[in-house]
Amino acid sequence: MKKLSLILVLLLTAAMVFAAGAQQGSGARPIELIYSMTAVPGDGHAQAMMVFKETVERVSGGTISVLTYDSGSLFRQEQMLTAVRSGQADLVGDLGAAWLTDDSPWVSMFGAGYIFQSYEHMTSVLNGPIGQEVYDRIAREQGVRPLGAQYLGTRQINLVEDRPIRTPADLRGVNLRMPGSEAWIFLGQALGANPTPISFSELYMALQTRTVDGQDNPLPTNRSARFYEVTRSITITNHVVDSVWPAINERRWQSFTQQQKDWIMEGIRAGIRHCDDVNLRAEAELIDFFKAQGQSVYEADIRAFSTHVLNQYWDSPFSNTWDRALFDRVQAAAN
Repeated sequence: MKKLSLILVLLLTAAMVFAAGAQQGSGARPIELIYSMTAVPGDGHAQAMMVFKETVERVSGGTISVLTYDSGSLFRQEQMLTAVRSGQADLVGDLGAAWLTDDSPWVSMFGAGYIFQSYEHMTSVLNGPIGQEVYDRIAREQGVRPLGAQYLGTRQINLVEDRPIRTPADLRGVNLRMPGSEAWIFLGQALGANPTPISFSELYMALQTRTVDGQDNPLPTNRSARFYEVTRSITITNHVVDSVWPAINERRWQSFTQQQKDWIMEGIRAGIRHCDDVNLRAEAELIDFFKAQGQSVYEADIRAFSTHVLNQYWDSPFSNTWDRALFDRVQAAAN
């Protein structure tokens, strides 16, 4: 009897030691996720990365650890897609439609002018069932899975003169600065302007010297770059409802359990809410700010602009790769 009791005690002790060792081992090495972006800490989506980190580490009980790198400290913007595709980074925060079109040309549709009519339209599509289909397809084609869409702001027309812009005809002859890529230049033409490629770093001087008649950027950018000092009017055209898509390496994503995926998605949703709230609040406040700086603020005929611009796309090679059925679904979601 004593021998049997001793054996039971030894077995129980061994089991407890094994369980304690297993628990210690699982807690000692949490899963690490490397999250990289080029945005600076003050930007809404850089703040969202920190919200993601806090949320995921909390809901996972510390079993997932997120290592964050902002300001391009780990990878430059042009390296982000390669970094996440190769697995050098697990997540990146700067991708969007424009960065994902080389290997998925149909995605260019989501960077076109007036594909989205409002913030609500954009987020309902890209953070809903249509967006999930889009992200699944990108993951199959590129090995990179977008997890959602964070709102960056909506681009508006900002002119040196105090001049309202109601329809595309009002932009005829206007030298409008656009980013120096084929897609952006086409958008400037589609808006009705004479697009002029100028580096962003040179734009303030170009406006000041009237090398260009105006530029387009989201309102928060107009404030941070102080363009209101050298321009006199803003027209609300809402021609690009801009977003970034935090994305994860697909092989890494598929290595997680469903519980781990749920934790990560909880972090993504928390980051989206934070980023969107920051930029929506800024845009709402900035109208009054610009008026206080002496800017006139006008409202364009959005329907006239959107009809004209989208017709320009359909009549151009830019739409050759678009999925017309998908486009129609996106447009129907605005109603």
